[in-house]
Amino acid sequence: MSEIIQPRVLKGFRDFLPQAEMERAALVEALTATFRSSGFVPIDTPALEYSEILLGKAGGETEKQIYRFADNGGRDVALRFDLTVPLARFMAEHSSELYLPFRRYHMAKVWRGENTQRGRYREFMQCDFDIVGVDTASADFDIVSTIALAMRALGVPGAAIHVNHRGVFNRFLEKAGIADKSVETLRVVDKLSKIGAAETRTLLAELVGGSAADEILEFIRGGEGFEATLARMTAIAGGPNPDSDRLAELFEMADACGLGGSVRLAPSITRGLDYYTGVVFETFLAEIPEIGSVCSGGRYNDLASLYTKQRLPGVGAAIGLDRLLAALEAIGKSAKPAGYTKVLVVNADPSLCAEYQAAAASLRAAGVACEVFPEARKLGQQYAYAEIKGARFALVRGPEEKARGAWLLRNLSDRSNAEYDSLEAALAALSALEG
Repeated sequence: MSEIIQPRVLKGFRDFLPQAEMERAALVEALTATFRSSGFVPIDTPALEYSEILLGKAGGETEKQIYRFADNGGRDVALRFDLTVPLARFMAEHSSELYLPFRRYHMAKVWRGENTQRGRYREFMQCDFDIVGVDTASADFDIVSTIALAMRALGVPGAAIHVNHRGVFNRFLEKAGIADKSVETLRVVDKLSKIGAAETRTLLAELVGGSAADEILEFIRGGEGFEATLARMTAIAGGPNPDSDRLAELFEMADACGLGGSVRLAPSITRGLDYYTGVVFETFLAEIPEIGSVCSGGRYNDLASLYTKQRLPGVGAAIGLDRLLAALEAIGKSAKPAGYTKVLVVNADPSLCAEYQAAAASLRAAGVACEVFPEARKLGQQYAYAEIKGARFALVRGPEEKARGAWLLRNLSDRSNAEYDSLEAALAALSALEG
């Protein structure tokens, strides 16, 4: 006999048992409804791309984390690390077939070979939504408002949307005379919430000197209201400018839509990826800020220029579904979806299987999720199975019920039974109970 292979999964990868997958699917369904309500349409792209497509503007730590290899044909390929870079390639390749502005959503797995921790895995699902083809404050705010709608649809408590603008930060760096270190500085600043102010200053001092490090820390200091913070940032960056004006417009729209209390200006938010050029977003939960951002993104006006000469400015965000699920579980607010099966058609007599299947077909036609138990077992075993599956009712027709021309409907919550003289009567009763 051959040796049995030990079943196991790679570190940072997971199996999802039915209850966990149903919970995740429920969130995906809620997000799908939210995205569609705001005019976004779905697309899909391959999990595997040519490495040069993905590495064009990834930069930083992401380039080190990408899963890259030569396939059987000797091609240099890689697994996508996010859904934004594939979108830029998609737009460049299909722009003649699409209308602008193009609003898309895309929910799929991505892969990063990073260190694992709570809510952070090497294979995870992202839920992206983007607007491509325009560069306006209105489009930027559409992403902010969709983030707020998505958090509300998911029942996420106390979500705060932190925003900033890469342009204002770059103006400050230019004024401070350290613009040549902008990329490295942005990456250090982006780690502030993870490593703290002291370690951030140490890294900045090594990069640009102690005096400049102190100036940067003063610029990224938070703790004030949106308008006060914006006024201070603008003054330090050299005075009024279009990038500060964009932030002011965004906040005006947020305030008009009742989101002023949820949208906060955070000068330390820069996003580590090189392709961001304007407004950037990160979303935190008040009850568990240590888990990090559960929805991040920003404006990327030049990303598609890697693949086309057509100008295709874009803005978007991505919800890290697995991190969000971990956060909700940690604070005891995770969804507990009911099972998909509402009714189990009990198999009380194998000779009646045709009737059982016909009954199930009638239930499904009426919009009731059901299943037929596939073999004749003791009723107690079948009821126990139904309860495990989350079913609320069992439909029973054994030899005795057959002889009387009856159907038995069992309420599994209180174990009460009701008998009906036809399947139609049982279905009507079930509809009333479900309603």
